[in-house]
Amino acid sequence: MKVLAINSSARKNGNTAILINRIFEELNKEGIETEMIQFAGQIMEPCKACWNCRGKKNCIHHKDNFREIFDKMKEADGIILGSPVYMANMSANMQAFLERASVVTDMNRGEGLLRHKAGAAITAARRGGAVNALDAMNHFFLLQEMFVVGSCYWSMAYGQIPGDVQNDEEGLNTMSVLARNMIFLLKALKERR
Repeated sequence: MKVLAINSSARKNGNTAILINRIFEELNKEGIETEMIQFAGQIMEPCKACWNCRGKKNCIHHKDNFREIFDKMKEADGIILGSPVYMANMSANMQAFLERASVVTDMNRGEGLLRHKAGAAITAARRGGAVNALDAMNHFFLLQEMFVVGSCYWSMAYGQIPGDVQNDEEGLNTMSVLARNMIFLLKALKERR
């Protein structure tokens, strides 16, 4: 089994990456392969609404690494979307990425490109807006007919300066519980296949 995490933070190895790595620790203990893709230093192009992805199972444009990431999403058993909270929502790069991915899946609806995978959204927030960001990312999963993994609280932690989330004990525990719930779901889905 493999879980792919997409970290849309502009800061490499910042608070969002720390939270993803907390989840990965639990997944790795169970022998689940993990990979994190970080958008830091990259610009994700928005969808051009050309509809040329119909029947191709991926975007046709090559100015960024969307195609490579989307192929990895199709291969993964589970997907984690991680974003810092900017302007009470997810990062612009995550928004562009998810809009593009949604168009590809919509134009290839009969293929079920991401159907029945496990999905979890997490955020690192200075204060407010985390629930809005989580909601938007979880809506992406629901549109793809994926199963959303929950935790014992909203899957968020507080932090502004890199490393701050390590001081949010409840947030870190929430990530560990989310990881255990994802493990449970991944195993259940594997048994059903």
